[in-house]
Amino acid sequence: MRLMTFRYARQDHAGVLTPEGIAPVLEINTKYDLRIPNSLLEIIREDIREIPTAGVRPIRLSEIEPRLPYAVPPKIWCIGLNYKSHAEDIAAVQPEEPGSFMKPASCMFQPGGKIYLPPPEVSDDVDAEGELGVIIGRSCRFVPVERAREVIYGFTTTLDLTALDVLRKNPRYLTRSKSIDTFFSFGPVIVTADEVPDIDALEVITEHNGGICSRDFVGNMKHRPLNLVSFHSDFFTLHAGDIISTGCPKGARIKAGDTVGARIEGVGTVGATVHQGERKPFGFTA
Repeated sequence: MRLMTFRYARQDHAGVLTPEGIAPVLEINTKYDLRIPNSLLEIIREDIREIPTAGVRPIRLSEIEPRLPYAVPPKIWCIGLNYKSHAEDIAAVQPEEPGSFMKPASCMFQPGGKIYLPPPEVSDDVDAEGELGVIIGRSCRFVPVERAREVIYGFTTTLDLTALDVLRKNPRYLTRSKSIDTFFSFGPVIVTADEVPDIDALEVITEHNGGICSRDFVGNMKHRPLNLVSFHSDFFTLHAGDIISTGCPKGARIKAGDTVGARIEGVGTVGATVHQGERKPFGFTA
């Protein structure tokens, strides 16, 4: 099943993608006398993995606006240097354990939306990284790797950004370099785990200005998705809707005027246009 949050007639809705378009959850509820939440996060929390769409008139994709699957994930975990090619690109050594860090929801932008580069005095060397995102499906702790699939709801594409010059100053600045506004997006599609029988066979592609910047298979990760779920569950409880963004083969250095995106066949595509941001103070009295 392929799920998406979309905007139609100025309202956001949850829906199921079909070959003809998107079947809104509200229409499905009416047709089948169901009470499926009109929220992807709530659908995940209720572990709903099958939703009927037969007989429901879909909305054409040209009539809707894709949105973030949900705007405030419980947790966003990302994995650094998980591909050898990415470590080589920034002259870093791959860590023996997953190089994980968190990102705040305030850094997210809508799929297909705009990335605003920070003012040059904040950062003037930014890259964008296409990645596979793992969506956790239930609260869990101490998950054996052989049972990690049981707690995964599905997969998505993510676009993660890094202020490389900030990071070069000190590796302890990693979270700061990753948390600038418009430095993360995911979706717009979430694919349930049953649609991906072989996670290792997925190819993660970063696109830049119409070409391919990097590509590699999940099977070549140093720490693969099931291991990442198990490893992190040893340290804290994972909750439904948590995202683990599993790393990029190589990032694309971006500048204003560029286009950039992530593509994973069988999972989805997320892209953005790149713009130069400005220093515009707000939130206080001048």
